[in-house]
Amino acid sequence: MERLRLQGRKPQRIKVDNGPEFSGKALDAWAFEHGVEIEFTRPGKPTDNGHIESFNGKFRDECLNQYVFSSVHDARQTVEAWRQDYNQRRPHSSLGWLTPEEFCRQNRTHNPTGTTNLQVGYAMG
Repeated sequence: MERLRLQGRKPQRIKVDNGPEFSGKALDAWAFEHGVEIEFTRPGKPTDNGHIESFNGKFRDECLNQYVFSSVHDARQTVEAWRQDYNQRRPHSSLGWLTPEEFCRQNRTHNPTGTTNLQVGYAMG
């Protein structure tokens, strides 16, 4: 999220589930400091964030479960390569067969403020 903020693409709101990484003081402090609203999904209701649960499954199956990382640096490089493929090269049916990057670019044309709403989730497993 800090990378988005530094790129001038800070979200207005972040929708998160109640996973431990999203319910701590660090996220609260960051959001407060930067004027970002945090919205929590209802506990035990993964359908509130179904598209994120789907993403988490793909990320786990296609990236995390496919590699044995030799270091944190190796993990970061592998995850970044997967993220770039997912966002810049892979069309998504839910986005009308656009890549997320293309969809975002089109949305910015229709959203002149350039604000971004970022939704993140946590999946057990």
